[in-house]
Amino acid sequence: MDKALWYLLTATRGGENRARLIRELSERPRNANQLADALDVEYKTVRHHLDMLEDHGVVEPGDNDYGKLYFLTDQFEQHREAFEEITEHID
Repeated sequence: MDKALWYLLTATRGGENRARLIRELSERPRNANQLADALDVEYKTVRHHLDMLEDHGVVEPGDNDYGKLYFLTDQFEQHREAFEEITEHID
C-alpha cells in the first residue's frame, strides 16, 4: 500500500486532487457529486480519481448504486501514517 500511495500521490498527475479526496473522505463518506462540490472540481475528474483510488485499494464504494457513497478502506487506514508522510511532501 505504501508504494501505491507514493505512486498515486506523487508520481502521476492529479496527486494533489487525490490527496484532497482522501482528506474529504476522512471526515465522512461522500458520493462523487458531494466530493465534486466540496473540492470545486468537475464530476468527471472526481470519478476518474475515485476509480484510480478504488483500483489501488484506497477507497471502496458502498452497496447502493444510486448516489453511491465512498469509504476509505481498512487497508488504507492501516497505512494512514504513510499517507500523512507523503502529503507533507506535496503540500
